Amino acid sequence: MTFFPPAIRRLPPETVSRIAAGEVVERPASVVKELIENALDAGATRIDVRCENGGRSVITVTDDGMGMTRDELALCIERHATSKLSPDDAGDWNLLTIDTMGFRGEALPSIGSVARLKITSQVANSQSAWEISVHGGQLKPVRPAPKFGVSGTRVEVRDLFYATPARLKFLKTERSEALAISDIFKRLAMANPLVDFTLGSGARINLRFAAGSDDESGRLSRLGAVLGSDFADNAVEVNAGREGVFLKGCGGLPTYSRGNAAHQYLFVNGRPVKDKLLGGAVRGAYQDYLARNRYPVVALYIDLPHEHVDVNVHPAKTEVRFRDPGLVRGLIVSALRHALAGAGHRASTTVSDYALGRIQTGNESLSLQGDYRSRPGFVRTPHQPSHGRDPALQPLIDGHSAKVEEIPEATWPEPA
Repeated sequence: MTFFPPAIRRLPPETVSRIAAGEVVERPASVVKELIENALDAGATRIDVRCENGGRSVITVTDDGMGMTRDELALCIERHATSKLSPDDAGDWNLLTIDTMGFRGEALPSIGSVARLKITSQVANSQSAWEISVHGGQLKPVRPAPKFGVSGTRVEVRDLFYATPARLKFLKTERSEALAISDIFKRLAMANPLVDFTLGSGARINLRFAAGSDDESGRLSRLGAVLGSDFADNAVEVNAGREGVFLKGCGGLPTYSRGNAAHQYLFVNGRPVKDKLLGGAVRGAYQDYLARNRYPVVALYIDLPHEHVDVNVHPAKTEVRFRDPGLVRGLIVSALRHALAGAGHRASTTVSDYALGRIQTGNESLSLQGDYRSRPGFVRTPHQPSHGRDPALQPLIDGHSAKVEEIPEATWPEPA
């Protein structure tokens, strides 16, 4: 039997767009991340995010940034069209000095190829706003729209993955997707204390982080607002530098540990990252303090010259490469170890204070009163079940079915 290999052919543009979208838009949280990053690059001081049904049905991100003109709006949904890169005097496009959150020009075209996308934008002193829509890769013409402020952009994403139904099967439960949205929302809020962040569903506000200052006190204040007062009370400050690389932030006490690495917040030049090198450095710093199945809670900010780090590793922009990885790793390990050594044998207050307060001296025995597992500082082991649900996330899951009051301070649920 003679085998005839299939002929090589060009894929149609719509198919190419949907294939490329898979690298950028993995789940609803990916959409939220890309849209918030666009808002930050536009100079926004207020960013409002609304999601329904874990982001499957509706995701809306509104900002007060510089906005886009009619011509720019038509260009923004074209692949690899961006305002964040420009050639130098020699005509070269340098990708090693990127100082913006985005730069590929892939986010909006990717979202528009798999969902129903509508973008409304306006610039300062304009007579009207402009609107453009893309449904499953099908572009609709730009048209006038009512103004909604001085300047800014509103992006509405409906029916995510309706154009690629197979992708829907790989989404997790609505609760898990809502948790992922909350996670990336908080990480971006931690990296940008100057910006007012709001996360909600419909008219309800579930998380709100007011804008603060961009100095060290503002950063620490934002950390306390996002991670809660428990973290601030059970962490040591980290501040170190070496050969142009600077490290600031907080490292949790060894007794304030968790059962997974989901509570490690790492930022490189203001960009939230999940990097194996950095994660390994954190583990190395704590290896003499924690059991192998325990993970520290840390929030670390690494700042270094842009040309010393490559963020153009993956379309999701969560991985980075350092010019001198040994320098970065050594700085993290030494700084954390120095801070932990300075803390001595200090124990986390959420565990020790509660336990000491509950020990009752009886005639014949000592007993612990109450359900200690429900305490906020309790460190669960694999044999101890998690209790309760995060009320801040429930409206993102149930849409408009529940009435939830505004939560002034965020809490971190265990990942589903």
